[in-house]
Amino acid sequence: MICSFPPICGENPKILILGSMPGVASLTRQEYYAHAQNAFWKIMFSLLSDLPVPDDFESRKKLMLENHIAVWDVLESCEREGSLDSKIRNGIANPIPQFLDENPLIKAIFFNGKESQKIFVKTFGSTISLPQFSMPSTSPAYTIKFESKLEVWKSILDYL
Repeated sequence: MICSFPPICGENPKILILGSMPGVASLTRQEYYAHAQNAFWKIMFSLLSDLPVPDDFESRKKLMLENHIAVWDVLESCEREGSLDSKIRNGIANPIPQFLDENPLIKAIFFNGKESQKIFVKTFGSTISLPQFSMPSTSPAYTIKFESKLEVWKSILDYL
């Protein structure tokens, strides 16, 4: 059994970005999106800052907090060999409805990849009425070009 991390969440988040479950590199380092080829932090810094992506996780988290972005995973725990979402078994969801109740300024949910949205919909159905958007996965396993991913991810700016 593997377990996710607590959310990155400061005061008054406006959007929630949900992954499915951290991959092996992230679990090893205990940091969201730690795999060197995962484009998440590069996308976020491209959209929200003029700075290059820092190596330290605290600076990365700070960018999210300063921009009122919460980051979490749909699953609290699951069984999975490796890092692929397709290998997830016996998932237990995080208490996302409660999280949204505790953070009423969240205006939209963005899913980092289709699998996180699929798990979310299967678990919570239509009980959450916020706008929801499936974004291209930032994982290196999803092989479209960085520029194409960045273009779609720009839509988060409409909710900040």
